[in-house]
Amino acid sequence: MRVVRLVTPLAVVESVRCLECGEVYSKPLAGGTVQKNPGCPNCGYVGWIPVRLPEERGRLLRFGADRRLRPLARSR
Repeated sequence: MRVVRLVTPLAVVESVRCLECGEVYSKPLAGGTVQKNPGCPNCGYVGWIPVRLPEERGRLLRFGADRRLRPLARSR
């Protein structure tokens, strides 16, 4: 007799904030179709922003003042 285990794949979710009403809800990280993620459960709007923004890599350090630009050509 063989034992068969059914493995249900786990879905990774992220917390997002609705751009229309500000509601925080979870949505699949990999995106998905309207059936998988129909939008905000409060208002139905599909625009969102992650609650936690990813870290920026290779971010340039900036000083209090920007570097002066050199003129392209000298005037006479």
